[in-house]
Amino acid sequence: MTTDSLFAKLKHPNPHLREQAMLEIAESRDENTIPYLMSILDEEDTTYRRAAVKTLGVIGIDAVPLVVESLLHSDNVTVRGSAAKALAQIAVNYPDLPFPSTGLQGLKAAINDPNPVVHIASVMALGQMGSAAYSILVESLKTTENIAVQVAIVNALASIGDPKCAEVLTTFANDESVDSYVRESAISALSRLDLVINFDKSRR
Repeated sequence: MTTDSLFAKLKHPNPHLREQAMLEIAESRDENTIPYLMSILDEEDTTYRRAAVKTLGVIGIDAVPLVVESLLHSDNVTVRGSAAKALAQIAVNYPDLPFPSTGLQGLKAAINDPNPVVHIASVMALGQMGSAAYSILVESLKTTENIAVQVAIVNALASIGDPKCAEVLTTFANDESVDSYVRESAISALSRLDLVINFDKSRR
């Protein structure tokens, strides 16, 4: 099957055929595959765009440099948001591999993106990185003035499942100078963090 027809299958209404195409593209990739997938990230067809994001996730670590480049330098907000989601997919697909620091630093910089689509997607992506993202999230939580970002970071810390996060969330929940909505989010994040930690323990 030619590459073009494989890529066309990423638009297919049947999710199974899309998944199959993703795996085939990842397996048979060459030096043009990642740039081609990146070029789909500004497509209006949501199915096509999401499939490209997922395929980058299947390809994994090799895609990180180009994805970060688009995350930080694309003029298109959809591309930047999709790039953050692609990094999250890579982290989800390869949980046992250390996530490249270029990816972590790229997401850290993107927390300051002026567009909410991008900065929230970047925080959520960091939430998928586990303990490697802990210090970035904590530093950003303390330095950002953006309440929506603070709430997203609080939720991301809960999903990391690292006991260290409890300390930070408790401090924020009890800090009178913190916005009340952020404090409430920190309180609910603490109970979710407990669930995540206990779930992780039960799987060991």
